[in-house]
Amino acid sequence: MTGGGRYVGSIAAGASPVQRRIRQYEALREPGFSFKLAKKLASARSASQLGFLLRASREKGRGSEIDDALRGIRIALRSMNQAEGIDSLRGFEGEAGRLYFSALPMLLRDDLDERLRFNGRNRRPPRDCFNALLSFGYALLYRDVMQAIIAVALEPSFGFFHTPRSAAHPLALDLMELFRVPLWDMPLVASMNRQQWSPDEDFTYAGVQVWLSDKGRPKAIEVYERRKEDQWKHPVTGYSLSYARLIELECRLLEKEWTGQPGLFARMRLR
Repeated sequence: MTGGGRYVGSIAAGASPVQRRIRQYEALREPGFSFKLAKKLASARSASQLGFLLRASREKGRGSEIDDALRGIRIALRSMNQAEGIDSLRGFEGEAGRLYFSALPMLLRDDLDERLRFNGRNRRPPRDCFNALLSFGYALLYRDVMQAIIAVALEPSFGFFHTPRSAAHPLALDLMELFRVPLWDMPLVASMNRQQWSPDEDFTYAGVQVWLSDKGRPKAIEVYERRKEDQWKHPVTGYSLSYARLIELECRLLEKEWTGQPGLFARMRLR
């Protein structure tokens, strides 16, 4: 390997998989330590949401809805830094997410087919085309994060922000937060504004439920896989790595938090 690949390999711990999972469990069962990681993660995700809104609104123009969302997310970010418990932290992070999704429709082109427009997050099941795409892309991201966690030999059941309320593994849900905006929200909005989606051909409808069709799924996978090949300069390595490599890198940087080199995890920020 060269460049960033050398760095990813160089920070891999030498312990056996069992030892690594034991260390992970011992670290994350400490509430204060887990809370510190949760604050880093929540701040990183909300900062990425803020960065995307700032970048996209500079290109499209900024209305009062986006200004209100930007102001509110900044307030939520400050509140996260001062949060004293996990419940309040989740509340501030949730408020930032609500504001972000409320502003997301303003980033879409004005002449978009009404059936493709975004009017708020819904899921299980998605009830419109945009939410069907959001959920499908997040499922692809979850798969890749799980693969990276297993490759690094961490235990996906031991997380620090999400709680085990479904079949999804908490650590995978945690690490996904770093990549939802850059790996799926951004390319999805761009593909919508390029008018790549057909509400008639790319989706199927069953009552209030909306899913991607046999034609729409491969198209979404292509958008996602192409985005994974894009490169981004990571602030820790100083190298430009593909997003596919960045997922694994963040898993390894997370492990460093409890193996002697803290402060490197969740430093990714959109500018």
